[in-house]
Amino acid sequence: MPSQVKELVGGSRRLGATVGAHFHNTRNTGYANAVAALDEGAVSLDASVGGAGGCPFAPKATGNIATEDLIYLLRGLGVDAGIDLDALIACSRWLGEQLGKELPGMVARAGDYPAPA
Repeated sequence: MPSQVKELVGGSRRLGATVGAHFHNTRNTGYANAVAALDEGAVSLDASVGGAGGCPFAPKATGNIATEDLIYLLRGLGVDAGIDLDALIACSRWLGEQLGKELPGMVARAGDYPAPA
């Protein structure tokens, strides 16, 4: 939950730690957790193309937060991650084709909005 993320990341930062974060989107809070971590001073966020992956410790856990969804969200918040979103979307679609399944990421399905000029 974002409130827990704020407490953990904020507390770690107050102790002087450099913090990065990794989230799954099992209960649809992964992106809110990522924003909460950034708000509290996390310097890096893990994500995976298309949201691929899982968790061996939580059998019903869904994939990681999708890199393209995270980059789209960050851009909307005014954060430039220096990543080409169009190329990332193409990579996500390619990976889904290679794996023979639709990946959980949303931006690769819907496309960028507004579409770049």
